[in-house]
Amino acid sequence: MLFNSLTFIIFFAIVLGLHYTVQSWRLQKTILLVASYIFYSAWNPPFVILLWVSTLVDWYVAKALGVEESQGRRKLLLSISLLTNLGLLGFFKYGEFLLENFIELTHIAGIPFEAAAPNIILPVGISFYTFQTLSYTLDVYFKKAKPCHSFLDFALYVTFFPQLVAGPIVRATDFLPQCLKPRRATSDQFGWGLYFVVLGLFQKVVLADGLLSSPADTIFSHKDGVIHFVDAWLGLFAFSAQIFCDFAGYSTCAIGVALCLGFILPDNFRSPYAAVGFSDFWRRWHISLSTWLRDYLYIPLGGNQHGTPRTLFNLMFTMFLGGLWHGASWTFVAWGLLHGSYLVVEHLLRQSFPDIAWVKTMLGRFVLGLFTFILVSLAWVFFRASDFSTAWRLLGSLFDFTGEGAQLLPTLEILQVVVVLTGLLSSHWYLHEKRLEHAVQDMPAWWVVTVWTTMLCALILMQGGGNAFIYFQF
Repeated sequence: MLFNSLTFIIFFAIVLGLHYTVQSWRLQKTILLVASYIFYSAWNPPFVILLWVSTLVDWYVAKALGVEESQGRRKLLLSISLLTNLGLLGFFKYGEFLLENFIELTHIAGIPFEAAAPNIILPVGISFYTFQTLSYTLDVYFKKAKPCHSFLDFALYVTFFPQLVAGPIVRATDFLPQCLKPRRATSDQFGWGLYFVVLGLFQKVVLADGLLSSPADTIFSHKDGVIHFVDAWLGLFAFSAQIFCDFAGYSTCAIGVALCLGFILPDNFRSPYAAVGFSDFWRRWHISLSTWLRDYLYIPLGGNQHGTPRTLFNLMFTMFLGGLWHGASWTFVAWGLLHGSYLVVEHLLRQSFPDIAWVKTMLGRFVLGLFTFILVSLAWVFFRASDFSTAWRLLGSLFDFTGEGAQLLPTLEILQVVVVLTGLLSSHWYLHEKRLEHAVQDMPAWWVVTVWTTMLCALILMQGGGNAFIYFQF
């Protein structure tokens, strides 16, 4: 069920009506849990079973960890959770990928091995809810959290529909305390919730799908020859803007929907295209995933506490797995390793040149921010390209300044990309050190109403084609 669909509007209206009509808090949570299962089963009902498996396994493992003192048995219990969750994720998301690479290796070795295609269907959102349930078990194992005493609360934590299929990845320590007392949005919270929903849908339907998808698709689907470097860069920047508007749009909708129900979800984006450096970028982009990788992978590996070589390895390995998390393809691995390389070079430069005065000036921060955006955009080539041939062809076009390539983008689409990109980068720099709520509160009421009405009218006029969000495939 898509946020940008009439079906969801009707579904959400019914959920809201029941949530604010029923008086029993336990019954309210039960309704939200059932609604979450309905929301998820709208894609493929049998895959709800995977949610049940993860929920039951992690519930009982955490419950046992809460009373078990033997370190050996605690490790065994944790292994059960890891094997179950990562096993399901590995089979459904990486099964075909592993088989294809195994067959390729046998051919390289001269062994004529073939296997029937397994045709595995990828359950929507499996990467997100797997990491979410694992964070709970890991927190209990490391004694950072206590086991939940209510199975209903825990099941709702795993399946809460606003963020179930594309995040944010919520920690149990943030969500479960909200289940202790009845949640009813205040008038301010409800108003903000609706504002966030409209803003998120505007980013998705009007910007990502309406103005940016066509130029990005045109450039990345081109197979014949070199593209004119201006069109190549515009197509790349179109995708940079598209993936932000698409993914941040979903997160903003999720936060808004949850807020209308009285629940608080964490921010997932904080003006990432105004980041100054790559560590700053990952503090601002997909925050719930980057902090998950930091807390459950990078720090347990040793973080930056064991010398420079170990730190550099930890950075590369973390980003390698971060790339692989996004998809079962070597292009995603290349994207992750490229970001790992960015972080490694940045770490070494900071060690070698700890105090450079001009970097801290406004001009210096702007130049470094622009450089960061360009390199982040270049990395998106591997994220978006269907294969390495397409990626290398586009990279060649980006740096072919002879001006002899094919001109693919019509004038109207060029203007669309320039206008949206200018507005996006300007807004990110304006909100660089601000939260959106604070910035809106500082604006005159008439301006806020005008912007909100304009976004709503644009949504009604454009409507959109009900396209799925990009991150659903992860």
